[in-house]
Amino acid sequence: MSVPENTATASGALTLAADFPPVSKEQWRDLVAGVLRKSGMAVDEAAGAPESLLATTTYDGIVIQPLYDGGDDVESGFPGIAPFTRGTRPQGAVADGWDVRQRHADPDAAAARRAVLEDLENGVTSVWLGVGAAGVPVDRIGEVLADVHLDLAPVTLDAGADYEAAAAALLAAYADRGLPDSAVSGNLGIDPLGLAARTGERADVAAAARFAVRFAAAHPGLRLVVADGTPVHEAGGSEAQELGAAVASGVAYLRALTDAGLDLADAAARVEFRFAANADQFLTIAKLRAARAMWNRVTEVCGLPEEHRGMRQHAVTSAAMATRRDPYVNMLRTTLACFAAGVGGADAVTVRPFDSALGLPDALARRIARNTQSLLLEESHVARVIDPAGGSFYVERLTADLYERGWAYLRELEAAGGVAEALASGLVAEQVNAVWEKRRANLAHRRDPLTGVSEFPDLAEPALERVPAPAAPEPSAPNALPARRYAAEYEALRDRSDAVLAATGARPRVFLATLGPVAVHTARATFASNLFQAGGIEPITGGGAGPEEAAAEFRDSGARVACVCSSDRVYAEQAAAAVAALKEAGAERVLLAGRPSDALSAAGVDDYVFTGCDALALLTDLSDLLGAAR
Repeated sequence: MSVPENTATASGALTLAADFPPVSKEQWRDLVAGVLRKSGMAVDEAAGAPESLLATTTYDGIVIQPLYDGGDDVESGFPGIAPFTRGTRPQGAVADGWDVRQRHADPDAAAARRAVLEDLENGVTSVWLGVGAAGVPVDRIGEVLADVHLDLAPVTLDAGADYEAAAAALLAAYADRGLPDSAVSGNLGIDPLGLAARTGERADVAAAARFAVRFAAAHPGLRLVVADGTPVHEAGGSEAQELGAAVASGVAYLRALTDAGLDLADAAARVEFRFAANADQFLTIAKLRAARAMWNRVTEVCGLPEEHRGMRQHAVTSAAMATRRDPYVNMLRTTLACFAAGVGGADAVTVRPFDSALGLPDALARRIARNTQSLLLEESHVARVIDPAGGSFYVERLTADLYERGWAYLRELEAAGGVAEALASGLVAEQVNAVWEKRRANLAHRRDPLTGVSEFPDLAEPALERVPAPAAPEPSAPNALPARRYAAEYEALRDRSDAVLAATGARPRVFLATLGPVAVHTARATFASNLFQAGGIEPITGGGAGPEEAAAEFRDSGARVACVCSSDRVYAEQAAAAVAALKEAGAERVLLAGRPSDALSAAGVDDYVFTGCDALALLTDLSDLLGAAR
């Protein structure tokens, strides 16, 4: 087979498809329609393009199409030039990569000191220190940083309400080393709005700004505040809500810092923004790009020249997506999230260790977290291309859509009196909770799958134990944004299963009454088995026979619930007899793998297991039934 030569245009550019016949979008649509029909989907071309059946919608109402082309192109400028969609630096991260920033919050100061040093000696370039009630004791900050070359490794604080004492302790550590004020870098991490979001208490932004400004003149390289969008993300909010809340916080801090005496350009330079990065790499990339464009617009309206309008971004892998069950899958999630953060142009990236949802991470988990970043930087060369997503029709369109919706939410918060008032009134909590309820429904129906938890769980996985991490008191105010994890309700069912196993020596179980030959029942039996295990229920698979044989196997299984598994054709012939035989054999409940029908319900089927069913409600019901003593 010979390969045709590429054809050059008059300008010398290669036209790679020149030797192939032209293809139109309509031809592609015809092919899509044909494939969809073969899969059993009804395609009404008169009602719209067939590819619309493959589209999905985000929690912000953005429709994700299966194909983007030149008609979806959006102008996004160049790196280092307003609106900074493509990054705030013209050279991107090519020269030195992004800042590899790892978090430490072990209340054992000696252990935290060892962990910080180990990280810095093995690729980490800055430290994010959780201090106060949920981290390192404030009076031990100097001890934890004793081995750190503070003139080389910046420190960012996360002190919550203890920001005054924490700032004094951090600056004292610099002074104890004899370092001049001009050498102090990092961030004091003052964030009363983030604290208010998590606790429900009213934020005193003005007082925090007055305190922060005291350090500005003597410490020109020190950032003072963090505008944090992660409380919205961790409460289950959408990307646009996170964008709007973070930028609204930045606006509030600009106002407060300038009111406290800083000039506008200096105030803008002292703010760092924090965003969550999750395993949806395209949404993460687009979110970071849209955030920079939003901040550029804010500071442009404020009258700042272009050189002062860049946003400093810290991306941290999502705590909401982390799972306690099958935690090693978190390595894959955080790798995708870290990749997206780097490609999206984050200035600093934090990868949460894979065991972070279980408690304090161990040395292996911290090592994997930092090596994830090292691999992406040093082996995959992610940072060697400036804005690698730039020019992608999909990413550019998604960035523009997120900008539009994020900006609309920012304006809504400003119209409510600013983000502080919107938090205090409960407006933010109400709106975020509304998105969470939609997200929770998708998790329950497994439309948002969780690998290793709601999909492909492993009931035999060994338990992974960690020292519990210190936690701030649970907020009781109705306007607080609770920290939620997507997997929590499934994991609670698994915990109940473990308790039953410990108490009785056996897990709750369901007998899979497989009817007909293997080729007929395997697909639905496999589906049902996967679903039951997501709730900690052990499936016992029958041998694939008729109703009477299935009933006999059920009696011997020790199960109390049965699930009939076969094809629709077999159901029409044998389902009624199988259900009757299973109930005669003692089944307290008989389920069926397949969609509900009046005929099957009339035959005595109690519930159904099918794609899109409310798996969480079904599993909770079974857990309530099977967890009780017989």
